[in-house]
Amino acid sequence: MPLQMKLSAITLDCPDPPALAAFYQQATGLASHPKSNADFAGLDREDGLFIGFQRVDDHRAPSWPDQTVPQQLHICFTVEEDLDEAEARLLELGAGKPDQQPHEDRWRVPTDPAGHPFCIVSS
Repeated sequence: MPLQMKLSAITLDCPDPPALAAFYQQATGLASHPKSNADFAGLDREDGLFIGFQRVDDHRAPSWPDQTVPQQLHICFTVEEDLDEAEARLLELGAGKPDQQPHEDRWRVPTDPAGHPFCIVSS
């Protein structure tokens, strides 16, 4: 029988935790964790999922789709808006848009301000 585990947290390395937390807070509407600080910031979801951002000196952003600096992980978000609208809003918030978009009609792969790729998928 498999071990019963529930995902409770995802933590991303980055050069500026408060700035990256602010980006994801604006993008998701999640609540800022009350103990966030300059070295470790976080966001709380009502069901208990925590997204953390930890300072790493000499952080090297992933180079997706090139794997010179591997992406290591990516997060997928379902969006209620049209993909074009959601992507435009994320770009306004500071996301990047890599040239390579594998299935742009079904999902998009932006990068957060620290360079981590993530997916947005239409609901």
